[in-house]
Amino acid sequence: MPDNRFHTEEMNMRKTRLLTALAVAAALAVPATDALAQAAGKLKVGFMLPYTGTFAALGTAIENGFRLYVNEQGGKLGGREIEFVKVDDESEPSKGADNVNKLIKRDNVDVVVGTVHSGVAMAMAKVAKETGTLLVIPNAGAVAITGPMCAQNIFRTSFSNWQPGYAMGVVAAERGHKKVMTITWKYAAGDESVGGFKEGFEKGGGQVIKDLTLPFPNVEFQALLTEIAAAKPDAVYTFFAGGGAVKFVKDYAAAGLNKTIPLYGAGFLTDGTLEAQGDAAQGLLTTLHYGDGLTLAKDKAFRAAYSAAYKMQPDVYAVGGYDAAQLLGIGLTAVKGDMAKKADLYKAMAAAKIDSPRGAFTLGKNHDPVQDIYLRKVEGKENKVVGIAVKALADPGRGCTM
Repeated sequence: MPDNRFHTEEMNMRKTRLLTALAVAAALAVPATDALAQAAGKLKVGFMLPYTGTFAALGTAIENGFRLYVNEQGGKLGGREIEFVKVDDESEPSKGADNVNKLIKRDNVDVVVGTVHSGVAMAMAKVAKETGTLLVIPNAGAVAITGPMCAQNIFRTSFSNWQPGYAMGVVAAERGHKKVMTITWKYAAGDESVGGFKEGFEKGGGQVIKDLTLPFPNVEFQALLTEIAAAKPDAVYTFFAGGGAVKFVKDYAAAGLNKTIPLYGAGFLTDGTLEAQGDAAQGLLTTLHYGDGLTLAKDKAFRAAYSAAYKMQPDVYAVGGYDAAQLLGIGLTAVKGDMAKKADLYKAMAAAKIDSPRGAFTLGKNHDPVQDIYLRKVEGKENKVVGIAVKALADPGRGCTM
């Protein structure tokens, strides 16, 4: 008669092995299930933009452009439905770190999008680098962000302050000007734009005889305009934006300087400001990566969609927001919406070719756009593109070691 003890013991061992195998399989399945749940859930996008003050209209345009692209994709990027969280950065650098930490630590956003003010963007980039949070910059051109502060998780879809400044320096030299004065707010964007202009202008044989500055966002220009009138330079280069740009252009014309001393600027001087500047802006030449009158099919479709959605024409700020959403979408599609795959996400974003309303562009090794910089002329209420100042201009990325 067989010994049932051995049979029972063997059955128990088989049962134990089966239960162990099931337990291991279940344990291994948990991370995969969690990853799928994460990829299927909403993606939190934190907008840190100026919603009040001098740059308020610019922040709204960026958000509008970003939302437009998301809506064109059915409200999703890389298969993930988007949830938006907003913080007003107030264009105040001293509040930059606290404000971005509200989005990262309080609201637990997956990606931060912002901003306009270069000083605020510097604070955002520092926190993004420290925390490893993905940051997409749709406007602020602070050179250091894609220079010494560059990082795998920091991208820009607009420009560096150096780019339009350098391009206008090339143009001014080509137009035969020899001695030029500059004027801007004393802050990062102004300093870097003027620096770019000097580099391009001096390369062409020109000389900047004096740099004039005033504190941001001061708009009391009269004393500086009097100094310009007395010095009689061949031309003036300027960097102002928003409400400050409106007042400067009007004051320059009111002083009669526009009739004797040509005024050149980075494109923000006349972008989103022409309605308020009126006749004072007519004929002004500026350089930027976007303008009116482009014959690109992508731009025509973008303008029609933006106008239908927001009952106004888009500007360069809207383009920056639109392309920020495009870039994020390319990265998310590559990883099927799984933000945990950071290396693959960043690799796809860095290699992206963006089909932008401005014309297709790629990113340099420092994650800054390599793009055509247009020469534009104010005609009526448009910044009409009249040529390409510099083709496929890449920011030098000085100090970037990633």
